[in-house]
Formats: sequence, structure tokens, C-alpha cells
Amino acid sequence: MIIVENLRIGNIPVLHLAKKDESSKSLPLVIFVHGFTSAKEINLHYGYLLAQKGFRVVLPETIHHGERAQESGDKNLNFRFWDIVLNTIEELNTIKEYYERKNYIEVERIGVAGTSMGAIVTLGALTQYSWIKTAVSLMGMPYYEQFALAQLDEMKKRGIRFPFSENEIASLFSHLQKYDLSAQPEKLEQRPLLFWHGKKDPVVPYQPAYHFYESMKPAYQDAPDRLKFISDEKAEHKVSMEGIASTVKWFETYL
Repeated sequence: MIIVENLRIGNIPVLHLAKKDESSKSLPLVIFVHGFTSAKEINLHYGYLLAQKGFRVVLPETIHHGERAQESGDKNLNFRFWDIVLNTIEELNTIKEYYERKNYIEVERIGVAGTSMGAIVTLGALTQYSWIKTAVSLMGMPYYEQFALAQLDEMKKRGIRFPFSENEIASLFSHLQKYDLSAQPEKLEQRPLLFWHGKKDPVVPYQPAYHFYESMKPAYQDAPDRLKFISDEKAEHKVSMEGIASTVKWFETYL
């Protein structure tokens, strides 16, 4: 039987899943982050499938989403995208330390994954935390500055006025460099990393993610199985059943 607990770690609402008869044991941990304008409950199927394999799974709620939603609505949420991403990266460590203090996790067996924005969080977190031993990016990309610039260009085309000054935008771009995995790929250190991406994705473009994967192949020449990219020829911005199954299999193999 799989238990599902709705609890708070400090200010962070999370769903916690594990096998009932193993819930008080030290288990390998997977933190799975939801996408933009989504919620932690949307990824319960990942949590259930991973918990069945013996993982302790935590699905956190990011700021301005779900239980933490603000009254500002989705329109203003677009301007908070990077605040959400960077705050979530910080909160991953809070979650990890909480379970570590309880002796509920095997600290050498921690993985992180996410969809869309959650995958972008995952890739940025790899620049900050060596305790992440393996990761899965579902429709994400590591090029923080490039993606932020594309977002700004798209807003300009739509005639959307920015609530930020030029100096504030410049400061954001400078801050993003710290988390941009494409600018510091050596931090991967051959950790197992799986990408899944639909070629027709209109939200997070496929090509940059695939380009990064290709650029990293030489760094994984001694362990090529640890780096994998699954392309879906027909998929748009939705993970296929193959992608879901591959995520579970990846953690089962490398965690």
C-alpha cells in the first residue's frame, strides 16, 4: 500500500509518498517539481509509480501555485517565472535537510526531476547541489539566460509592458548566470541525466535541450549510458506514457 501525506515543511506544502510498511525507514529520495501554473497534485502518478519501486517521493508546491497561490492571477504570474524557479531551487535544499534530520532518506541516493518549469528547476539545481545524484528533465532546458531573453522578446512582440526597469532586468540576467548549467557544464560530473522532450513543443523549445545533450556527450564518453535523450517525434508540451515510464526506470537504474 502507498501512503500519500499532505504536510508542510516550513512554509512549503508537499505531498509525501512511500510504501506504508517502509514509511519510517531510510529510503532513496526523489523530489519531483511541477510545471508553471500547475500544482503538486498533477504529478501524483509519478509519485505513485516511484513509490511502488521503493522510493520516498516528495512533490513540493512552488510559490504562487496551488496552496500558495496569490490573488494576482496568471497574468502577473508570467513576470514571476524566474523568482519561482530560483526560490524552488533554494527550497529543494530545505526539503532535503528536513528528511535528512529525520533519518528518512539515504543521503547518497537523492534524485530530482520535474516537468517544464520543474525540469528547468532541476537543471539549475544541478549547478548548486552535489547531493543530487541523478536527475530527469521532462521538457526542460538548461539555458537560463537564453530562455529568459526569448521570454522577454515574446512579451515585446505581444505588446506586454514590463513592470521592471532596465536595471532590474539586467540584474536578473546577471543573477541567472549562477544557475545556468549551460555555462558551467563541468558541474554535472557525469551524474546520470535523462532528457525527454517532444519535438513539437511550442512552450519550451526542443532544439536547445537537444543541443546541450549533444554538447555533453564528450564529457560522458567514459560513461555514455549515464546521459540519455529521448525525443518524441509527435509530442507537444505533454509527457507521453513512454516518458513517464522512462523516468521511473531511470531512477530505478541509477538511484
